[in-house]
Amino acid sequence: MLIYISTIIFAAAIALFFWSCYRRFRLLTLGRPEPKNRFNNIGKRIEGVLYYAFGQRCTVSHGYRFGWNHLVLFWSFMILLIANTEFLLEGLFPDSISFSLLPPGVYHPLAVLIEIASVLALMAVCIAVIRRLAFPPSYIEARSRDAFIILGLIALLMLAFFGLHASEIAQGTEKAANFMPVSNFVASAFFSDVPAGSLNGYIDAFWWLHAIVLLVFLNYLPYSKHMHILTGIPNVYLRSLTKVNTQPGEDFKKGNEFGVGRIDQFTWKNLTDSYSCTECGRCSDNCPATNTGKMLNPRLVIHNMKINLLVNGPGIMKNKEPVLPLIKGGIEGSVAEQVLWDCTTCGACMEVCPVFIEHVVEIVDMRRNLVEMIAKVPDELLPLFENIEQRSNPWGIAPGDRTKWATDLDVKPFETGKTEYLFYVGCFGSFDARSKKVSQAISKILNASGISWGILGKEELCCGDSMRRLGNEFVFDRMTRENIRLFKEKGIKKVITQCPHCYNTFKNDYRQYGVELEVIHHTDLIYDMIKSGKLKLNDAKDFGNLVFHDSCYLGRYNGIYEAPRNVIASVTGRAPIEMGRRRDRSFCCGAGGGRMWMEEDTGNLINVERVKEAMKKDPKTICVCCPYCMT
Repeated sequence: MLIYISTIIFAAAIALFFWSCYRRFRLLTLGRPEPKNRFNNIGKRIEGVLYYAFGQRCTVSHGYRFGWNHLVLFWSFMILLIANTEFLLEGLFPDSISFSLLPPGVYHPLAVLIEIASVLALMAVCIAVIRRLAFPPSYIEARSRDAFIILGLIALLMLAFFGLHASEIAQGTEKAANFMPVSNFVASAFFSDVPAGSLNGYIDAFWWLHAIVLLVFLNYLPYSKHMHILTGIPNVYLRSLTKVNTQPGEDFKKGNEFGVGRIDQFTWKNLTDSYSCTECGRCSDNCPATNTGKMLNPRLVIHNMKINLLVNGPGIMKNKEPVLPLIKGGIEGSVAEQVLWDCTTCGACMEVCPVFIEHVVEIVDMRRNLVEMIAKVPDELLPLFENIEQRSNPWGIAPGDRTKWATDLDVKPFETGKTEYLFYVGCFGSFDARSKKVSQAISKILNASGISWGILGKEELCCGDSMRRLGNEFVFDRMTRENIRLFKEKGIKKVITQCPHCYNTFKNDYRQYGVELEVIHHTDLIYDMIKSGKLKLNDAKDFGNLVFHDSCYLGRYNGIYEAPRNVIASVTGRAPIEMGRRRDRSFCCGAGGGRMWMEEDTGNLINVERVKEAMKKDPKTICVCCPYCMT
């Protein structure tokens, strides 16, 4: 009779788990179609799952020491998943399924493996609890009830496991007793004096404790923050196989809605991101806005997306209007407008995310809704939008002034069929006082190298980077098409840029329009010319202690780290001094994502924080390769 009761309980609990999963995961179907193919190149995706998910590559990298504890817990969990699956099946089919029915040559090694995994899991749980209580990191909600419930359930599961097997060893019914050292120790320490007749009671008690805890854990999972256990690995499989260095385009047809103003306007992959967040806080720990006291916290943006989906999703599936606004703030499940404008789109969050959440894409999508649908933007952006639309530069300066930097220099216009490279000077290189000096220096270097190059002069238009990152996709689309028309008309195939933002826009954003340009950042070109001997250097020049700062859009977005360092080493005779946060962990200057044109009204200034870090190295020179960073 008891067997039938346990079978019914197990069947009901497992059915409830699958029903809960169905209720959660069906909400993902509310998302829009995904513009990227998330199922292509299966081999590469499986390789990524093995490396990033099962190898826990992102978890243990970037200096997070407790990532190793998560690695231990993850692999212990994977091994115990086998053991607990057997436990569930044995509960459903008690006379047919059990590891103990396997041949000794299989069962004994398996028993050792499960025993070791159980010990490691219990140790990892203890370390996690101590960390959260004794020295909680600032970038996570360390003492959340949810976390302690999950950790407590895992610990109880392990204790029930050892109690059950120790009781069976004391009774003499465990066939693998000699291969279970911890359970053997527990048996000798706690059950050696227990009368044989009482051991059955202990076995039943620990079996039911194990069963109840496992079934509670299983059914709590879909409703907890640890839902990422179910979605994290699939999200790694569905990751972008290329750097997330651009935004999806929009189709500007009458009647369409633009950007994301409600949860079902995200793509299904964006919604999967919200379910997959591990809430590890690495994104927040690396976010320049969070680190300087702004409202933005990337972890909470994703968390609020999930809450909004869970609150509004069931109603939307019944064709009801959302009851919780996606963009408003002041309540869990809603994102404040200021949070969206705080983002510098530096990509630090995406760089360290262990499950490849695309925070920047989702933030810019919500910006688009504010800009294109309800025309609600910070006041300081209004002159920027007007100037770029009317005169194709942020300051509204006359296009005829674009060539003033080249006065008295040997600079020629780009000639169709004759000139090989276009030197795209950009808005900063054309109009900003300090950046004009960089343009002059680059032109002298290009002349010294002997390559064929020219400029567009007053015909040059803004690349549109700030428009796209600020969410003004309509203007960006128009500017892009105009630039493409001009490039095709001139026969431009190769483009040299001074600015990493122009570089990224031409190389990655314009590709969405079917344009394949050979885009070269000036640091790459200069280093190639030095290597090839086209550019002859004078004796090494002493700049004193020279500290180098990585540009987000050159480094994280496009993986260019070595070229600027090699140029510096070639010119000065020694490698630059590095800051603690460098390369893919570089700290943003604060000007990306259109923040160049906005004031920082809360917290500390991001650029000042970065300069303070540089000053700790006692520099005489701080070297950058981006006009935004220099400004």
